[in-house]
Amino acid sequence: MVKKTPIVKIKEKLFTETTPSDTWLQELRADTRKGVQDLMDRYDRMRELEAQELQQFRDMRFFEQKFSFPGAQMAGVDEVGRGPLAGPVVAAAVVLPASLELAGLTDSKKLNAKKLEYFYNEIMANGDVGIGTSSSQEIDNMNIYYASRLAMTRAVEDLSTRVDHLLVDAMDLPLDIRQTSLIKGDAKSACIAAASVVAKVTRDTYMKTLHEQYPAYRFDQNVGYGTKEHLQILDKHGPCPEHRRSFQPVSKRHA
Repeated sequence: MVKKTPIVKIKEKLFTETTPSDTWLQELRADTRKGVQDLMDRYDRMRELEAQELQQFRDMRFFEQKFSFPGAQMAGVDEVGRGPLAGPVVAAAVVLPASLELAGLTDSKKLNAKKLEYFYNEIMANGDVGIGTSSSQEIDNMNIYYASRLAMTRAVEDLSTRVDHLLVDAMDLPLDIRQTSLIKGDAKSACIAAASVVAKVTRDTYMKTLHEQYPAYRFDQNVGYGTKEHLQILDKHGPCPEHRRSFQPVSKRHA
């Protein structure tokens, strides 16, 4: 009987089992202990949030369905790293299987570290993923807009799948592939959101490796962005080879 089960055991089972049985849930709802009823309120709120997140993900598949046809391959493309003072801009192109549902997936800037890692692993395990980068030197040579476009183009070319249509976050790419540019696409399209997650995790991981090479700049903490501490470090040490000389906060600290 549920009433003989300690509340701590109920909590453990309730929030670790993927699909608790309806019979057991009904028994819990009939349990008059306040602790059990509080757990059920929490459980119901969690399930409601999960349902909302799943519906949001399905809504974000709209553009993929709108432009697709039977057998079509649709890829989302996004980049991260336009704003930092150091490191590359990194882009990803992602084809998500039609059967894959990632409740809660959205713009990578809105996800915490735990969710970023979870979605990254799911996307890499189930999708077709291409990665493209443009170095800080390329950014200096061609400006950040064209370097971002180059990184995104490279990401598409890195896919193993020949895609029929691209959904691109606020960019037109010089590729002979049908494409649709979406403003704030990482919050509107599931495959663009997936690309934003992959690009962010890939870039953040790379910046942590740069920290090992240039520990004074604390790239593991600022990932290249112009934080107050980063600017103070630049004042003291000047730029390293990974800094973007064409960016004003760097150029004025570099003779």
